[in-house]
Amino acid sequence: MPPHNLADTVRDCSLCAAHLPQPPRPILQWHPAARILIAGQAPGQKAHDAAKPFADASGDRLRQWLGLTTEQFYNPKLIAILPMGFCFPGRGKSGDLPPRPECAPSWRPALLHGLKHLKLTLVIGQYAKDWHLPDAQDSLTDTVAGWQQYWPDIIPLPHPSPRNNIWLTRNPWFARQLLPALQQRVQQVLAGAD
Repeated sequence: MPPHNLADTVRDCSLCAAHLPQPPRPILQWHPAARILIAGQAPGQKAHDAAKPFADASGDRLRQWLGLTTEQFYNPKLIAILPMGFCFPGRGKSGDLPPRPECAPSWRPALLHGLKHLKLTLVIGQYAKDWHLPDAQDSLTDTVAGWQQYWPDIIPLPHPSPRNNIWLTRNPWFARQLLPALQQRVQQVLAGAD
């Protein structure tokens, strides 16, 4: 299938329909020219309702972390957004359910293969860590704390959800050390000086 049709093909997917709380609505942002990949978890209810990735408080915080404008963030020729599950998986007892397990193996290899200009992958949360950094056996916190070993091509991050405010308070090094380096790396990649 031609690369320019791949994202549309994914958006038509109904593979997990029987397991979802609402009709499938795969949400992704993808273009072969993208230079940065944001590998997240799965869309939340607000993103599902808006049919737009990170259309919530997590997205506001993530854009701030990256030092990106809304226009830059939602430009698919700059930023690809490929969560581990493309549809809202539903709510569990302590937050959203995990991404559906069928999604990533069905679509991720072809989507990643089509990103020919990729220079930086931002690995957000445990599920993305397990896919993109399968040899990192540490906890997510330890993996994020060891971010320099993956530099400059991959940067592991915690989820930007407001639910992680306690984590951010307990780990002040994240804002002090990692975020300035992250913002500098993002600007370097977008400027083509990678």
